[in-house]
Amino acid sequence: MADRHTSSRSYLVGALVARTGDDMAGPALLLAALALTGSATGASSLLAAVTVSAAIGGPVLGVLLDRSARPGRLLAGALVLYATGLAAVLGGLGRVPVAVTLLVAVVTGLLGPALSGGWTAQLPRTVPAGRLPRANALDAMTFGVAGLAGPVLAGGVAEVLGAPTAVVVSAVLIAAAAPVAWRLPPAAGPVPAPVSGRAARSRSAPLTGVVASGVRAIAGSRSLARATLTSVLSCAAQGMMVACLPLLGERAVGGAGFGAALLSCAALSALLANAVLARYPHAVAPDTVLWAAPLLQAAALGLAATGGPVALVVAVAAVGLAEGPQLTALFAVRHREAPEGLRTQVFTTGASLKITGFAVGAAVAGPLADRSLSGALLVAAGTAALAVPAWFALRPGGRPARATGRA
Repeated sequence: MADRHTSSRSYLVGALVARTGDDMAGPALLLAALALTGSATGASSLLAAVTVSAAIGGPVLGVLLDRSARPGRLLAGALVLYATGLAAVLGGLGRVPVAVTLLVAVVTGLLGPALSGGWTAQLPRTVPAGRLPRANALDAMTFGVAGLAGPVLAGGVAEVLGAPTAVVVSAVLIAAAAPVAWRLPPAAGPVPAPVSGRAARSRSAPLTGVVASGVRAIAGSRSLARATLTSVLSCAAQGMMVACLPLLGERAVGGAGFGAALLSCAALSALLANAVLARYPHAVAPDTVLWAAPLLQAAALGLAATGGPVALVVAVAAVGLAEGPQLTALFAVRHREAPEGLRTQVFTTGASLKITGFAVGAAVAGPLADRSLSGALLVAAGTAALAVPAWFALRPGGRPARATGRA
């Protein structure tokens, strides 16, 4: 039991360090690209290149982790390669053709889901089953802390030591978590646990035939499907909000930087909400949170459309209050419903779908915001609100699905 407690503490420390580095990497790359190339378009293209390939990398990485007897060691390798890729992107800025740098960024981004779904899927092996709800809330809190600290570190290091150094620091943080990942518990004890059904077929089939296993596992379970769909819609609405924040800052106080700084406000409120959930993990059922959070998100985005500075701060804080518990609830449902042999694939595929939803939302909101900022926010509110009927439309029939695996 003591070993598991030690393992869970190491898990959370490693997750926090790696995710802080990851949340630092995006802003640092933007700043470095602007400093070294002088092109805002090139900087945004670089960030898009690092994130867009996660939709492919997530399912593939999930298959490999689920098939590995020591997934922690594979995860450690992915972290080191991801950090190395960031360093390679930095080294290429302004020195090699832009197309080459973007290609390196795309390849690096394939490993991005290792820091989200790939890591979280290992949590049940580090804690006793009775402590999983609290550990799950603490794991979700690492995203909040990283979202708060990463951009601040990127800006601070860039200001003091230069933007390229900020990219180096982010890569070092990601790589520093690799030893923790290496020591994560194995997939099974000395005698592998029996696996049947889809999980057994997934482990025995060729890799090319099971890349979509995570998608099939999610689509085949109404509980997983509705949790994933609501989270993707919510994430699309978040992408719309983030795309609008600089313009919101200009409209509210005359400075685009104010809008960007509000991201820290959202991260802080998400962190506080998850801190309460960690203290009272059984206060609200995860399924209730998953449909209630988008309602709060939609109301907050509607409030942001009114344009006042106070309303904007309150709205962004409310978005964080919805986002934090929703992430915790999403993890809880995945741990509960995912078949053991497909657990990591479910997590990484779900993370990839959320990243894609965020990217689509941001892409849609840009042209809308140029025409009407309030209109773009109202579309974001409507997108979030769609998660509620989607949730109830996919209500499982009959008795709830039996939990599988260790969760």
